[in-house]
Amino acid sequence: MDEVNNNSKIIIITRKNNKKSILMPMEKYNGIMEEQRRLKNIEYLRDLDESIQQIENGKVVPKTLEELQKLAACFENE
Repeated sequence: MDEVNNNSKIIIITRKNNKKSILMPMEKYNGIMEEQRRLKNIEYLRDLDESIQQIENGKVVPKTLEELQKLAACFENE
């Protein structure tokens, strides 16, 4: 474990059933998770911008609350 922490080394551990795990410094793991969070935010903002552009260009289909509830119920059954 000292080599992992002192040298930022990542170790792959393979079990008998061929399932693999990794051992890495917590700082490296936290950095990967933060990058993943940022990428998700970028995707979200891109989707939000596209939706705003669709609204501004009139590319929307108005729905009543009742229509939206029926539509949502269809997805709940999947």
